Amino acid sequence: MAGVRSADLADPSTRAAIDAYVERHPQGSAFHRAAWSRAVERGCGQAAHYLVAEAGGAVAGLLPLTAVHSPLFGRALVSAGFAVGGGPIADDAATVDRLAEAGWTLAGRLSCPSLELRGGAVPSGPGWHVEQGTYAGFARPLAADDEAELLVIPRKQRAEVRKAQGFDLAVTTGSGEADRAAHYAVYAESVRNLGTPVFPRSLFDAVLDGFGDDADILTVSREGAPLASVLSLYHKGVVMPYWGGGTRAARSWRANDMMYYALMLHARRRGCAAFDFGRSKFGTGAFAFKKNWGFEPEPLAYAARTADGQQPREINPLSPRYRLQVALWQRLPLAVANRIGPCIAKGLG
Repeated sequence: MAGVRSADLADPSTRAAIDAYVERHPQGSAFHRAAWSRAVERGCGQAAHYLVAEAGGAVAGLLPLTAVHSPLFGRALVSAGFAVGGGPIADDAATVDRLAEAGWTLAGRLSCPSLELRGGAVPSGPGWHVEQGTYAGFARPLAADDEAELLVIPRKQRAEVRKAQGFDLAVTTGSGEADRAAHYAVYAESVRNLGTPVFPRSLFDAVLDGFGDDADILTVSREGAPLASVLSLYHKGVVMPYWGGGTRAARSWRANDMMYYALMLHARRRGCAAFDFGRSKFGTGAFAFKKNWGFEPEPLAYAARTADGQQPREINPLSPRYRLQVALWQRLPLAVANRIGPCIAKGLG
């Protein structure tokens, strides 16, 4: 029977063992990598707690956790923090359950009234609520060449990409200071326009530094002005555009359309075989946008557990309870939103 212990992520050998298990496990994701937990801790100041199951001296399962604290949204233990994936992965269902129970025990010690598992295997046993039919993931293989990639895109969306190709747009990729500054400026404006606070730039910097060659930024500009930009993760031959957005001017120049098509081509040249468009809620604009690109939704199941008498966190900006706050945030001057937004967003997790 596998035993569960807390891992020291400061130890290079521990990180190497974790990453080796993530690499060989079918459900191992970028969000299970030690670099993700460390980046979140460094970038947002939220403590990382990483549980490792071992059997016979070998890793048999993993559960990355972030203890998220916010004066506005309360406390929660999240797997994985600031991610759309994570959750327990293990050699067998019994070890998954042991990891989940150990996580719940840890949540109690940390005074976190809820534990959120965003992916991985769903634990069994009483106390767990499994949410289904809310989110879907979108992924598909990349095509063999540039023209084939374009032809995979449904006709109406393909026409938008062709329009973008007719404009004088420049595409750059990298992870240097100029790339980071352009991305943050574009992303901050994008999320302000959507009515949500922007994450601290330190989070993006920490992810880029921690992932090294497995993360980069692609930016679409016109006449030197960035219009759209995305920070992507590369893991097991799959690219995931994770933090991306566009300015208001991006729509006129179809810069977002160019961005995702250019990323598909860039990822294939990097050796990727698949494109993971991430998750979206059923019935949202983002859901429809991804379907328009020819991606088929795959329903996701998330597990959560909440202490008796407590209510789970509500951090979804689409919730009716935040409708007024979202509308007010959209009206904030960008400079003001960028100043106060990170203080709020680092507690969302």
